[in-house]
Amino acid sequence: MKTKEDFLEGQILLIDKPLGWSSFQAVNKLKWAIRKKFNLKKIKIGHAGTLDPLATGLLLICTGKFTKKIPDFQGQAKEYTGTITLGATTPSYDLETDVDRIFKFDHITQALIEKILLNFIGEIEQAPPIFSALKKDGKRLYEYAREGKAVAINKRKVHISEFEITRTELPELDFRIVCSKGTYIRSIAHDFGIALGSGGHLSALKRTKIGDFNVDIAQDPSEFSEMLLNESG
Repeated sequence: MKTKEDFLEGQILLIDKPLGWSSFQAVNKLKWAIRKKFNLKKIKIGHAGTLDPLATGLLLICTGKFTKKIPDFQGQAKEYTGTITLGATTPSYDLETDVDRIFKFDHITQALIEKILLNFIGEIEQAPPIFSALKKDGKRLYEYAREGKAVAINKRKVHISEFEITRTELPELDFRIVCSKGTYIRSIAHDFGIALGSGGHLSALKRTKIGDFNVDIAQDPSEFSEMLLNESG
């Protein structure tokens, strides 16, 4: 059983973020439970890498003095699994926005997929989605997008150490990818669709690993809070 001192000195909490939750909501759920359990006015708490509300999976949440370790965790390689849906694009590169263009995909073969896959391994350049929280001239990119304003987005280099297609059932492709900090999987989905001579968007995403931490032993934030509050002592 964890004590007040344990949380203040520092804990690394592995949380499996549910679909529809923001990373901020997950952190707040734990923060509320810890403060209530130990009658704390405040406690330092934060996560090591945002997940979009439409993504699920591993959030590393650090408390107390361990919040100083967050930059180290953010820099570690991350593994994701998910689904790319071919034949259609969306402005956000995922399901946050509606389909804006339809493409043919009946020319896509397993051989073509395997060939194109090679171009996405190693150091690659990608443009972040316009629907992202990155800032340009002091303003979030998604704010420009929602105003319908065109804005130039610089490409940046990221590193993909592993990328494999685990299921092909057109128009869907399931994948597993291991990548560096700063990689947008939505951009991978979008760019992969274009490279296949079609279109594509991300229709499911789960973060499975951050460094050596695995989602297999992570807890739902509501379950964690309930267990903590129900502990005796």
